[in-house]
Amino acid sequence: MAFCKGSFFFIFLLCNWGIISVSASPNYRDALAKSLLFFQGQRSGRLPRQQITWRANSGLSDGQMAGVDLTGGYYDGGDNVKFNLPMAFTTTMLSWGAIEYAKKLGPQLSSNRAAIRWATNYLLKCARATPGKLYVGVGDPNSDHKCWERPEDMDTARNVYSVSPSNPGSDVAGETAAALAAASIVFRKVDPKYSKLLLKTAKSVMQFAIQYRGAYSDSLGSTVCPFYCSYSGYKDELLWGAAWLWRATNEVYYLNFIKSLGANDGTDIFSWDNKYAGARLLLARRSLVDNDHTFQPYRQQAEEFMCRILPNSPYSTTQYTPGGLMYKLSGSNLQYVTSITYLLTTYSKYMATSKHTFKCGNLFVTSNTLRTLAKKQVDYILGENPMKKSYMVGYGASYPKRIHHRGSSLPSKAAHPQSIGCKAGFQPYYYTTNPNPNILTGAIVGGPNQNDFFPDERTDYTRSEPATYINAAIVGPLAYFAGAV
Repeated sequence: MAFCKGSFFFIFLLCNWGIISVSASPNYRDALAKSLLFFQGQRSGRLPRQQITWRANSGLSDGQMAGVDLTGGYYDGGDNVKFNLPMAFTTTMLSWGAIEYAKKLGPQLSSNRAAIRWATNYLLKCARATPGKLYVGVGDPNSDHKCWERPEDMDTARNVYSVSPSNPGSDVAGETAAALAAASIVFRKVDPKYSKLLLKTAKSVMQFAIQYRGAYSDSLGSTVCPFYCSYSGYKDELLWGAAWLWRATNEVYYLNFIKSLGANDGTDIFSWDNKYAGARLLLARRSLVDNDHTFQPYRQQAEEFMCRILPNSPYSTTQYTPGGLMYKLSGSNLQYVTSITYLLTTYSKYMATSKHTFKCGNLFVTSNTLRTLAKKQVDYILGENPMKKSYMVGYGASYPKRIHHRGSSLPSKAAHPQSIGCKAGFQPYYYTTNPNPNILTGAIVGGPNQNDFFPDERTDYTRSEPATYINAAIVGPLAYFAGAV
């Protein structure tokens, strides 16, 4: 039937009887709940009762090699290592989402806070365990990546890594400070004592980042490279950390420090490594929402960033797939999509509040321009794409079944109580074409290639591995759209 003519109720009945087919818009509320549920599957340490029941306790001796307690936190992706630089960025983005979209998160606000607290409890240990040191990771990534075993069975070395005045890490320290400062805002009213501890620790870690400057990659080498090298340097984390402390405290010291960093060249990316765009947008809020002209340069930088992202902008440096997905880099492309989409929705919100518009050459940009592009990216991830596949595990009719994730791809302890050794997991679990036995609900994978194709192969980690920082960045946009329907 080409169309149905009649009353709305009659059309509703026809559509439900299957006489006509209408594409339903994504269920943002369902996707939002699942995006946060994913973090339960990434937890390290002693687990509480939780919905993702196939996970169990792991990493209970973390920190013992250094004589400290570093249990808890998150595994960043499909492996069993705790890398603090991406973990702290994950925490900052979850916190920013809770700050900007608290009302729109609705019943998921408590789940968001729980996900943040699981990370901040660990980051507090890392910052406070030993005076003069900041612990920045647990587990030897090189030995871990030679194994395919459940977190519960880990038998690889749980080496402990740290930065100090003699081996600085302004990048990881700046990001840790940002995470703790942002989280302190989240808990300010609901847990004032915890909030004060977070802020006090954030100030201390930020001072360390400022006083002892250097990239953590320089001292930790193959421990963090090529996994989470600080490719963009550490100046962006200094700006990011100071911007969050300025937001949390309003202390002029941080504003003066921000100004002392000076301007940098523009960027067209935002990620766990490169924070410039996020920091500038965070500072631009003072110009748009509070009408503080001091921050106008950051507003201009934020808008220059948007002009590099918008597909119809004469200044665009961003590639899009035939299906309309933003395509930045082949390695886990959706991490850039979700992070940039967060900036799109948030700046759109600021623009709507202040009734602000701007231009990219001859392109007139409104709040709705950014909102429309953001919605296109979110909807693509949730299944409105050429493959009709959702890239969120457990959401929609078709989603990735063979994700690159040890815990998901190996039988649970309940199903297989015997330990599965380092090499024993490769056959038959890693190389099989069978779907993973455990569904990591809510996990967003690396995503399709530049031609919108996704092979759904466990061995293709650049496309099939989920990561905490992919999910953390989409929570805000999902809340934004869930609250609008």
